[in-house]
Amino acid sequence: MPMLIAKRLLGALPNLLGIVLITFLLTRALPGDPAAFFAGPAGTQEAVQQVREKLGLNRSLPEQFWIYVKDLARGDLGNALSTGQPVRQELISRLPASLELVLASLVFAVSIAIPLGIAAARHPNSWIDHACRLVTTAGVSLPTFFTGLLLAYVLYYLLGWAPSPIGRMDPYLTAPAAVTGFYTIDSLIAGDVKLFVASAKQMILPVLTLGIFVLAPLARMTRASMLAVLSADFVRTARASGLSTPTVLVRYALRNALLPVVTTLGMVFSFLLGMSVIVEKVFAWPGVGSFALEALVASDYAPVQGFVLTMAVLYTLLNLVIDLLYVVIDPRVRLAS
Repeated sequence: MPMLIAKRLLGALPNLLGIVLITFLLTRALPGDPAAFFAGPAGTQEAVQQVREKLGLNRSLPEQFWIYVKDLARGDLGNALSTGQPVRQELISRLPASLELVLASLVFAVSIAIPLGIAAARHPNSWIDHACRLVTTAGVSLPTFFTGLLLAYVLYYLLGWAPSPIGRMDPYLTAPAAVTGFYTIDSLIAGDVKLFVASAKQMILPVLTLGIFVLAPLARMTRASMLAVLSADFVRTARASGLSTPTVLVRYALRNALLPVVTTLGMVFSFLLGMSVIVEKVFAWPGVGSFALEALVASDYAPVQGFVLTMAVLYTLLNLVIDLLYVVIDPRVRLAS
């Protein structure tokens, strides 16, 4: 197991270096001049030139890249000109908000998609199978921003079931003391049930928006994988041996159908990281996605580079977790690795 982890981490290093280079070049290709933006509309050419020299934008691209790599090796991601704070500090303070949203959406999607896919595979062409197809088709067809706005209009404006989409916490409440950065967990640690309920309510709309998006591919893959496994000889043998239906479904069928589902789970998690940028903006969620989007509009290079690099590291760690789950689900994978 340690050798597998070491091999995966070493294999990810060239990918991370390539991402650093591509992100650096793409940010420099963005339209607009950050020096002119931060000098202001009334800034003279001399003022713009002074800002450009201060930011190091007057140097050649190889020089800028070399300086960026040296700073990156020291753990320095630069300063966010739009906020005046170090990018690393901004990412550390905002990343828990994004991860709480993404993980809650993933739990919601998995808790519905896998049982729905199993039920649809057990009863093909039934009403539940048709319902599964309808849900998966709607999930992959509706744009995330449209789903978010529609849910806000129906659940908040029309029905009043959800709180106003104004961020992580009601402005009249105080955030819990930071332990994990997850408001729901930190409020439970503090023993404040009222704060936990308030923070959980604020997550309803964004979690539903992201969860519906990733529920569709998970349910579809679970259904397809279970259909293939349920028709296998070893499942028919288990049924003929008199084993109970839950035992056959969970211990024999589901475990053998999980590998493609886990692969899809890793893919949709990466989709969640990307889609959270839009959802955070729609619901005023103060995560890294909205921070990077604001920096992108302002042509602020450092936050955009730091955001992309952070997402790349998270995706690398996710792939490592998926590989380890393969070994847990099917020990034969360990032999192949």
